[in-house]
Amino acid sequence: MNNVPEIRVGIVGVSRDCFPRELSAARLAQVADACRRKKVPALACETLVEKESQVPAALAELTAKGCNALVIYLGNFGPEGPVSMLAQRFPGPVMLAAAAEGDADNLVQGRGDAYCGLLSSVYNCNIRGVKVYLPEQPVGLPEDVAARIAGFIPVARALAGLKSLKVFAFGPRPYDFVACNAPIKPLYDLGIEVMENSELDLYDRFQSSQGHPDLEAVANDMERELAARGGGTDRELLLRLARLECALLDFVEQHIGACEYAVFANKCWPAFEKYFGCVPCFVNSRLATRGIPVACEADIYGAVSEYLAAAVTEKPPAILDVNNTVPPAMYHKAGKAVNGYRPEELFMGFHCGNTSSQCMLDCAIKFQLIMHRLMEPGREPDITRGTLEGRIAPGPVTIFRLQGTADCRLEAYVAEGEVLDVDPQSFGCIGVIGIREMERFYRHVLLGRAFPHHTAVAFDQAGRALFEVARLLGVKDVGFNRPAGSLYPGENPFGG
Repeated sequence: MNNVPEIRVGIVGVSRDCFPRELSAARLAQVADACRRKKVPALACETLVEKESQVPAALAELTAKGCNALVIYLGNFGPEGPVSMLAQRFPGPVMLAAAAEGDADNLVQGRGDAYCGLLSSVYNCNIRGVKVYLPEQPVGLPEDVAARIAGFIPVARALAGLKSLKVFAFGPRPYDFVACNAPIKPLYDLGIEVMENSELDLYDRFQSSQGHPDLEAVANDMERELAARGGGTDRELLLRLARLECALLDFVEQHIGACEYAVFANKCWPAFEKYFGCVPCFVNSRLATRGIPVACEADIYGAVSEYLAAAVTEKPPAILDVNNTVPPAMYHKAGKAVNGYRPEELFMGFHCGNTSSQCMLDCAIKFQLIMHRLMEPGREPDITRGTLEGRIAPGPVTIFRLQGTADCRLEAYVAEGEVLDVDPQSFGCIGVIGIREMERFYRHVLLGRAFPHHTAVAFDQAGRALFEVARLLGVKDVGFNRPAGSLYPGENPFGG
């Protein structure tokens, strides 16, 4: 996946001058050794920071080693001023961790007090307004710290990616999908670039892609992808879709500018089909496979949410509607396949056909039924073809949304669940999804906090990392599916 950064973690040890320097150095070496054993891509720096004057040397070493994420490790109490300065001046994501006491027979000269020092360091970071990543258990023995660093890497990948992300939007955000409209100033505050374009800009690029040197190769690759899944379609439609794919990728190459990573938020109907001669869904699914998500209905925040899902998991993301309930007869027929979920904990995640074929149980190129009713009633499908339809493969999923509010704040939610091995018996790209206590989550987070119907889907258990990313982006209260007995704010304690 070449649209997310590769994270290279540098670990800088720190030591307070009234504690043994050797203790911090030895503990840092043990952490580095644990990282090697666990195959965690982290390098221990030679510079050990004890005073402010050593911060520039540590930063220079991190740059020389190509580190784009930093772990500051307190082997002893640590110097809170230099720690917070180093965290403030490092240009990438920063994690703080500290050493637990490991030797019960050496608690005089060998006691480090990092448990105490971490409090002071975090306090000083707060004074400086520096946001740092703190694991749920930031103090530990070397093996523990190495595991926490491994957990930091997906978070760092998402944060680093956002700093160099550009959203390309084509077409105005649709009137009939006003939920996709949200102030984009919070995205600029995060350092994300947003380039909004007319559908004519894309159409012009599409027209120019006739005879594109990559056209036949892209169409052949599409054919191979479909054949591998047991499907196929006519060459003429594949060439239309290939022209669109070439047009989108060329646009990125020519307009990425100072950024490194790209996502799309594209208006895809109703005028699109008349001029492009297809629906864009299969192309969107292929770009998602490459880590370049395309959010439908010009959903800019949906595109950013998908990107975070891709960066955290390094797997293709999707955007789905939280779409419809599961009929009682289907629930009862499924039997053990519902995996203990109650009927109210199930819903169908649906979209026209934008999910990567890697995440599908079965799929084929088809036509978009809803658009066909509108655009080609009573006729053989032509311009409404191009969806990648089928069942989403059973397995773990995490739904996630980062959203701007009317008063320019950021909101977010995250919930883990699974796609069940239940046939949805419907059209589109679709799956039956189970999330514990979904009905309460739907009422008190999705409805109660006014989130739109689009949700980004990570095809993995990614709740921990996405929750941390949202917090580090400044979301004060990240919504999640609370277990039974834990009430949401405002939830009626006497029931529905």
